[in-house]
Amino acid sequence: MRAKITYFLTALVLVVYFVLVGSRGVLLIQHGTLLTVTFGVAVLILPVIGIWFLWQNTRFVSRANALAAELEAAGQLPVDELERDGYGRILRDSADEVFARRKAETEDAPDDWRCWFRLAVAYHDARDTPRARKAMQRAIALHEKKPVPAL
Repeated sequence: MRAKITYFLTALVLVVYFVLVGSRGVLLIQHGTLLTVTFGVAVLILPVIGIWFLWQNTRFVSRANALAAELEAAGQLPVDELERDGYGRILRDSADEVFARRKAETEDAPDDWRCWFRLAVAYHDARDTPRARKAMQRAIALHEKKPVPAL
């Protein structure tokens, strides 16, 4: 729940920022000189890119959470079996061991979105965020029966 609140607040702050930046861009365009119109258009491009990025990220998180909820309802959510140090950090050897099992499981069933979801969690636990995201995108695509993105 804490992560959802943090995400919502961050998104809200970004939207306010995009509105403020966008309003400055409009003011520059309304000034009417070649220089201010050029800068105004350039300033407006940044909020558009930011809103697109925020939208894509929100869709990704929503879909990943939907998969997690589906797995949880079926009793198939990956169990946290990782060993941790005294500070609660995951031990690298433990993460590598779980990752190896998840990778083998996914290689045995490459069209099963559940395997890709568990592999994404294993990548995340091993602190490999880019691969975790790609594996989750693959799980989402398989679940939605869409063309699967290349890894």
